[in-house]
Amino acid sequence: MTRKPTEAELKAALHKKVPDILAPNLRVLFCGINPGVYSAAVGHHFARPGNRFWPALHASGFTDRLLTPDEDRDLLKLGCGLTNIVERTTASAKELSKDELLNGALRLSRKVEKYQPHVLAILGIGAFRIIFQQPRATLGQQPERCGGLHLWVLPNPSGLNAHYSLPNLAAQFRDLLDFTMNLR
Repeated sequence: MTRKPTEAELKAALHKKVPDILAPNLRVLFCGINPGVYSAAVGHHFARPGNRFWPALHASGFTDRLLTPDEDRDLLKLGCGLTNIVERTTASAKELSKDELLNGALRLSRKVEKYQPHVLAILGIGAFRIIFQQPRATLGQQPERCGGLHLWVLPNPSGLNAHYSLPNLAAQFRDLLDFTMNLR
């Protein structure tokens, strides 16, 4: 179980990064917007209590049990990886500028080129619209492809995103899982 960080660790986390979880030819590369303070403090993706990434991943069928954030590396065994558009840690993704997102997109494109995942799943429609310059994009599979890469947009699983309940998130993740079962 992921331990709760101390106040000192939370304060120091603004200068930390959360390491990517990458390998060549992943089925899905899940891409968050940027690490939150709590995640940076403990060094694991989607670690803040209330974040629904791990429950949605499990409820959708990607995992056979509910993983904890400190088990994030176990996703590699399932053909999945984790990264972020922007490496900088913030208390809220709203603190990021458009320029930071666009610069992060360049870094992301280099990772995608190097690791060649089959699907890039961006967790946050607002960020997707900015970095792919698609202001009318909707959730789900995108009609455009980046080289041979399939693009997918999922809702941001942050507990701050009240627009989507856990069952709604799980349904979106399930659509992605179903799509990946037909790849190759």
